[in-house]
Amino acid sequence: MERELIGAYGIVALFILIMLRIPVALAMLITGIAGTWVLSLASPFIKFGPYLLQFKTALWNSVANYDLSVVPLFVLMGFLAAETGLSRDLFQGLSALTRKIRGGVAMATILACAGFGAVSGSSIATASTMSRVALPELRKLKYNEGLSTGVLAAGGTLGILIPPSVALVIYAIVVEASIIDMFQAAIVPGLLAVVFFLVVIRLRLARNPDLAPTPAAMTDAEVRHAIRRLLPVGLIFGSIILGLGMGLFTPTPAAAVGVFLILVYGILLRALSNDDGLTLGRLKAALLATAKTASMIYFILFAADILKGFFARTNLPTAMSDWAAASSLDPYLILVAMLVILIVLGCFMESLSMILVVVPFFWPVLIQINGGDYVTADTAAFGMSNADLRIWFGILALIVVELGLITPPVGLNVFVIKSFSPDTGIATIFRGVAPFFAIELVRVAILILVPALTLFLTTVL
Repeated sequence: MERELIGAYGIVALFILIMLRIPVALAMLITGIAGTWVLSLASPFIKFGPYLLQFKTALWNSVANYDLSVVPLFVLMGFLAAETGLSRDLFQGLSALTRKIRGGVAMATILACAGFGAVSGSSIATASTMSRVALPELRKLKYNEGLSTGVLAAGGTLGILIPPSVALVIYAIVVEASIIDMFQAAIVPGLLAVVFFLVVIRLRLARNPDLAPTPAAMTDAEVRHAIRRLLPVGLIFGSIILGLGMGLFTPTPAAAVGVFLILVYGILLRALSNDDGLTLGRLKAALLATAKTASMIYFILFAADILKGFFARTNLPTAMSDWAAASSLDPYLILVAMLVILIVLGCFMESLSMILVVVPFFWPVLIQINGGDYVTADTAAFGMSNADLRIWFGILALIVVELGLITPPVGLNVFVIKSFSPDTGIATIFRGVAPFFAIELVRVAILILVPALTLFLTTVL
């Protein structure tokens, strides 16, 4: 019991460090090393000296994984898309297609967030990039400030789920799931989110048409130009998603194809225009940003591996699994409690860090509740095999991580939007995003009640 208690103190220490604004990766590393040192004092079977010697190879072992090679490529794809103006072309093209609908620009913002999220794989990057592109246009058209900022904050959350997504890759590696299966399973819930967000906009405008102005007029020439610029964007996104879905290539080649296509598009656009496209300066900025972001992700992975080793030595995950299996609590009640915890933590922690810290605790518990390692779908508590459970839970977990990004009082996406709209009150943004938060809860409930929506494409494709 003493080891488990040390593990519990380690969790408390970890969150104290995070609340003190120490970087999450550093907080995990400190907790893992200090916790192991305390364990070595309490147990003669744990030697701290030999433990330190493993650091010579621990960092290499954490990143020398072929599946992780997709991470810097997806990150580079997102930064290249931003530097070449793909986000702007996507937004303007979709705005042209929805120009005749009241609130069409707000709807175009949601669709553009979904499209750019498929490239960037990051909710915060999607929120910041699309705010830079869409917020000036929404203000110029005199959209209600709460609706404008709420749409951007909610639309930004789509980046973490719509494939290809770095968070999906990391989750798949943590629970040893197929990355392709995770991408396929995310498509229907992702499309459901887009549809629900569009419905929210329509319902808000039906109740109060003054939130959005009369649709702005565009000349035929402007429409043709915008749609011409949209077509290459659609081809790039489509080639990646369809290629993955149809099994034409695995995630790493898919990311490489995406980087190549965006590079070609940026170079061609530069050759045809004096202002647009990919310059050497923009390429350098994308490469430097990719190096910084990828190194941060790899450092988080390394720190999470050290932290996971500490918790494994405390036997805390096993003790939690045994307790959950022996309890008489309803399995769905435990699942909902886990999702609520993830929503709360999502207010304070970055999504990758949360997946790496929390999922290793929750996943063994779910396995035990479901019936153990050798359970069948007929006897499982959740009515599905463990292979399907890891996919279903992963999608639910990422959705509620999204919710944490727009949950008061510390929704990270809300503060990203605030940085681009300093004259807008934070309460106004939270009020604007509240209807989207509510519809997200409905989406979570639907996916819990109907797991087939998540697992449909994994069984068909």
